[in-house]
Parts: sequence; C-alpha cells; structure tokens
Amino acid sequence: MLLHVLHETAYDYVPAVRTAQHMAHLKPATTATQQVLRHRLAIEPAPARSSEWIDVYGNTRSFFSLQFSHEALRVVADSLVATSAQAVPAASLPWEQAVERMRYHRASRYDPAAEFAFASPSVPRDDAFADYARPSFAPGRPLLEAARELTQRIHADFEYETTATDVNTPALQALALRKGVCQDLAQVMLGCLRSLGLPGRYVSGYLLTEPPPGQPRLVGSDASHAWVSVYLPAAEGPGQWVDLDPTNDRAAGEDYVTLAFGRDYGDVSPVRGVIHGGANHTLRVAVTVTPAAGAAP
Repeated sequence: MLLHVLHETAYDYVPAVRTAQHMAHLKPATTATQQVLRHRLAIEPAPARSSEWIDVYGNTRSFFSLQFSHEALRVVADSLVATSAQAVPAASLPWEQAVERMRYHRASRYDPAAEFAFASPSVPRDDAFADYARPSFAPGRPLLEAARELTQRIHADFEYETTATDVNTPALQALALRKGVCQDLAQVMLGCLRSLGLPGRYVSGYLLTEPPPGQPRLVGSDASHAWVSVYLPAAEGPGQWVDLDPTNDRAAGEDYVTLAFGRDYGDVSPVRGVIHGGANHTLRVAVTVTPAAGAAP
C-alpha cells in the first residue's frame, strides 16, 4: 500500500519564546514491511541549526534549535511510504521457553531483543502487571497465542478515554485506572510482557485515516498512534518481532505506518524540547494518512 502521511505540530507562545531546542522523531522507519520513498521536514521559523542522525534503536532523530525570539512554531512532516503486511508465523515457542531464551547463559549467543525485557522509565516490572497477564499465559501456551489473548483482554478491559491520562502518566497508574489512550494501553501491555520476562517494544506511528469501504474506522487514526511489538524467539537463530495493537484488538497491517521503536513513549515522542520563555502555550497536532496510489516520490 502506498500512503501519504502529513503530520503538523503547531505551538503558539505567550509571551514569546526567547530560545528553544527541539528533538523530533517524525521520519518513518525503513523496515522489512515499510519503505520510505520521500520525506520532508519543514520548520517555521527556519531554525538556526538543524541536524539528523540515527539513534541507538535505529530510528531517525532530528534536532533543531531556534536561537531567537519567536511567538509560534510550526513543524510539518510530509512523507510517502510503501507498506506491506507483516508475515506472522503460524506457530511460536511456549512462552516459558521464550523467557528462558531471553535469560543470560554463559557462552550463549547474545540476542539484542533481550534488552526490551527490562524495565524502562515509564514501564516498570511489577507484580501487578504479571498478575494481570497470567490468565493469558497458561503453562505451555504458545507465546504468540498468549500475546494475542492479552491484546484482546486489554482492549476489552480498558476504556479509551482521552482525558483520563497525559503523556507523563506511568503505566502502573493506567493499569489501576483501566483507562487511557493508545500510549497507555501499549505501555500496560509492555509492562505485562516484561514482568513475565518477555521482550516488548513500544512502537509509535500512524493509522490510515479513512479505512477501505466496509471496514471500521480505527481508534487513533486522527493523531499519532502507538502499539506493541512482541518478540518471538526462534528454536534456532534470530527470532521475529510481531506488532499487536491493544487499542484496536488486531495485528498491525499495511494500513499502519511505523515511525520509531523504543522502550516506552519517552524514547520516541514525536516532538519534544526545552524552551526559555513562553510561559503559556497552546498546542495543535493534526495527522492525516491517505492512500497515494500513483504518487511520484
């Protein structure tokens, strides 16, 4: 599928900001199921300095600074992306075996996925997560089957409520509330996986704004979205990441656009920064993802 992504972030400041430095994750990732054909990042006013590099997780990170007074900031990311459906394996190891493969053993092969089984700033390992997850993880149950049921349960048990949490709400608080947005549901699922010793990545991205005829409109299709990537170790050799979306109770497909991977939201927030001045501000974010059949790169 060929998708055009337009992500606009706009700030208005009162009083004016004197200087600012910002970090952004707004360039879609290149993966086995996704190719970036075109990407442009427009910033108004034009920054005094800007740069781009690849972070430790392989994401494109943009930095820009404005060393002058300004009353507004507008950041527009315009991308053209070709996506395809992920290949989901028909079977997976029992989840206990997957946990054992993630543990350190002398002289064993290092698996980079193991670092995603540890706690992160917003997603601790905690008995509360493990207790919630256990009904889905019966002894000997295949990991993918258990993870899919966990996805379904979070979707059923949690209320999608935009005012219940904010970007700084810890995952344990969202678990207790049984409310939140896609960020919260994804981080709760990560807490469940990691508290059992299983790796999980936080994925930021987008959904197709208007679905094909006859298909339901997905929650989160008007803004940045978030879901979970579950690691399935293989009996031999490298394993596979499979993306599951607890907000919409489904696997990610070609109507999903991946921006970045990380341990939690803090690693991959679309735009963040430090400003001097601008004590009060308003923020507007608009995201549109549309089919772009026949569009030229």
